[in-house]
Amino acid sequence: MPKKKYPPKFKFNLVVEALQSRLTEAEIARQHGVHPVTLSHWKRHFLERGHAVFATRQTKDANLERIKQLERMLGQKEVELALMRNFSERS
Repeated sequence: MPKKKYPPKFKFNLVVEALQSRLTEAEIARQHGVHPVTLSHWKRHFLERGHAVFATRQTKDANLERIKQLERMLGQKEVELALMRNFSERS
């Protein structure tokens, strides 16, 4: 059975409803045709990572710079591996 895909806005709305409602997560999930465990995962994910929404531009820029640095390092390692393979094939 293929896994259902839910749009991010749908997930967000259900999590907010679960946080604000007097209904249980199971009741909310049932009303919207979602498995209760799925809603529970979304809620936990939101509570653990929701703070990222408020990350500053500076934080995002620093993360992008770190990604660029890691990509450069990966490229260098790929060149080194290619050289080592070429060297080992010749010997």
